[in-house]
Amino acid sequence: MNEDIKQSLKLFIVLSRAHKAISEQTNQFFQASGVNPTEFAVLELLYHKGKQPLQKIGGKILLASGSITYVIDKLEKRGYINRVNCPSDRRVTYAEISEQGKEFMAQVFPEHEKKLHELTNVLSNEEKEQAIELMKKLGLSIKDLSY
Repeated sequence: MNEDIKQSLKLFIVLSRAHKAISEQTNQFFQASGVNPTEFAVLELLYHKGKQPLQKIGGKILLASGSITYVIDKLEKRGYINRVNCPSDRRVTYAEISEQGKEFMAQVFPEHEKKLHELTNVLSNEEKEQAIELMKKLGLSIKDLSY
């Protein structure tokens, strides 16, 4: 195996392990807060971006559209979100964060930010910026390729 291929494999392994480590920590935090990672992602989207068409949520949080209905149902039953019909197009239904959902996120999101900061604080701001730019470059180059 040539060195270029070895280096690519090593990068994949390091990225995977870093992602796993951060995901495990954040997932523990979400579960301690009473939600799963997908529910948190939906709440975070609605909290920061406002109401969203149900059909678009999956693509924005990288989840299969079939699973979104289940997640939305669970969040709605808990009082965290509301479904809102589009007045101009009956085929479109929006998910909107409720007051209870806003209160939940106002309490939990700052803790989540703090936890992420603690997890990534081993890197300087400059290193974080470099990592962000490199991961963007990698991600954007891959989206046009097929495996």
